[in-house]
Amino acid sequence: MTDVRSEMEDDSAVYKTLLESTQAIPWKINWSDLTFAYIGPQIEALLGWPQDSWKGIDDWASRIHEEDRERVVNFCVAQSKAGTDHEADYRALTKDGDYIWIRDVVHVVRNGDGDVDALIGFMFDINERKKTEQELVRLQKELEELSFKDGLTGVANRRMFDSIIDVEWVNARRNHQPLSVIMIDIDYFKQYNDHYGHIQGDDCLKQVATLLSKAATRARDFVGRFGGEEFVLVLPETDADAAKKVAERCIQMIRDAQIPHEKSGIGADLTVSLGVGTIIPLHNTEAMAFVEDVDRLLYKAKENGRNRAEFNQ
Repeated sequence: MTDVRSEMEDDSAVYKTLLESTQAIPWKINWSDLTFAYIGPQIEALLGWPQDSWKGIDDWASRIHEEDRERVVNFCVAQSKAGTDHEADYRALTKDGDYIWIRDVVHVVRNGDGDVDALIGFMFDINERKKTEQELVRLQKELEELSFKDGLTGVANRRMFDSIIDVEWVNARRNHQPLSVIMIDIDYFKQYNDHYGHIQGDDCLKQVATLLSKAATRARDFVGRFGGEEFVLVLPETDADAAKKVAERCIQMIRDAQIPHEKSGIGADLTVSLGVGTIIPLHNTEAMAFVEDVDRLLYKAKENGRNRAEFNQ
């Protein structure tokens, strides 16, 4: 009998040595009083809190970041009561006042009657992994933003315009509100590029984009590069009179900038032509058909002498 007990004690010592030599932090909580029966000494190396300071579940909960605490505690308690193994990620407070991302993997132990007897588990340091995940999320968001931004001018690109016009079209139709679109084209831009060169041509596009962004000032007003030297404004909840004022402001701001254009054909400075359309969408109308109508108004403005706007109302 003594030999058996001695062997069991030896086995227990081996298991404890193995547990305490891993980077994962083993622990056990008695379900009856929610106190720690054990927590590995590695906890002090990771978080700074002494091994004997982990008395009960309140010590665990109080060392969870306040933004994570309610979510994690409620989830873990609910899963434990249900007898379901689970895991949770959260930021754990260090003794120095910093936070480290922890993953707790929990196994629910039942007694002979099937009731919850204890919780055992491991804490894993996932701080570097979380930092990597967060950096990937940041990069993905940045990539998404870049994918909707014109790389040259900094305003939104055609892809973003396609998304915005669909959303605003549905809103205008649902709320029976006017929606206005202004298409803008730089007059004689090919001649500008040929005379001044493509580098200065790019600078010109940037200047025009900046000026147009200042012409549309409300939060939901949209300015984008439609393609080439063509830009577009989407003006939600804007009637024909208000759209006309924005169009006139665009023309005037470009004129006031006095960007030299010796090969213009209609003056010494850069000018723009505009097509301006306003509509209250109906269920049998389509957004892109309306945009095409506005684009035709733009080319009508160019045919009628440029440096002007044509309106559908």
